[in-house]
Amino acid sequence: MAPALLLVPAALASFILAFGTGVEFVRFTSLRPLLGGIPESGGPDARYGWLAALQDRSILASLAWDLCLLLLFVVQHSLMATEAVKAWTSRYFGVLQRSLYVACTALALQLVMRYWEPTPRGPVLWEARAEPWATWVPLLCFVLHVVSWLLIFSILLVFDYAELMGLKQVYYHVLGLGEPLSLKSPRALRLFSHLRHPVCVELLTVLWVVPTLGTDRLLLALLFTLYLGLAHGLDQQDLRYLRSQLQRKLQLLSRPQDGEAE
Repeated sequence: MAPALLLVPAALASFILAFGTGVEFVRFTSLRPLLGGIPESGGPDARYGWLAALQDRSILASLAWDLCLLLLFVVQHSLMATEAVKAWTSRYFGVLQRSLYVACTALALQLVMRYWEPTPRGPVLWEARAEPWATWVPLLCFVLHVVSWLLIFSILLVFDYAELMGLKQVYYHVLGLGEPLSLKSPRALRLFSHLRHPVCVELLTVLWVVPTLGTDRLLLALLFTLYLGLAHGLDQQDLRYLRSQLQRKLQLLSRPQDGEAE
């Protein structure tokens, strides 16, 4: 039992790192463009047009650097999700395989956020500057971001957050209950194989719905949109299973408690 208990701190450390990275990602994608921080675009007189930006080495260098950071995250996130790499990490890390994947993903995302280079002099695709849009568009974006993040957190809870973070695997291992996935139905396993990112629409809303869409933000939104789109492959059978699970959970939530029934 003692060696098994040593796995718990490692899984908890991975969870704390992932949770902190998630909080930082909210700041990076929502709070910075909506509430200030590093500006995503300079003043109207300081910006280049699209053609001029393609000739400015500093803008191109910043965009190339940001693209490398994003590709690093995409390669890590995709490569470690392949069956070959999962089999190798399971062989050497055992039940900590999922925790290792989560920790590496968090570290890759931290690199993106910490070393991201904005392009304040780059052109913008759109910007709300004139009134009343300068007041109402940021407010609308803020509301949509709040709703999107609440939906993201709710969906993660529905999809078994503890298992996604690798905690449940270690918990089951310590208790001798086996692998959590082995207890799931074939329909659930089929869904998980097709749906790697259950919060696609909400995350795309966060990425695209901003008052000012600068050049570096456009790069971020485009690459994540492409990546999220390629990672999805749901069919009608998966959608029927999702609908049945949602109805079942709603019935459980609406069921009266024992005290209320009396």
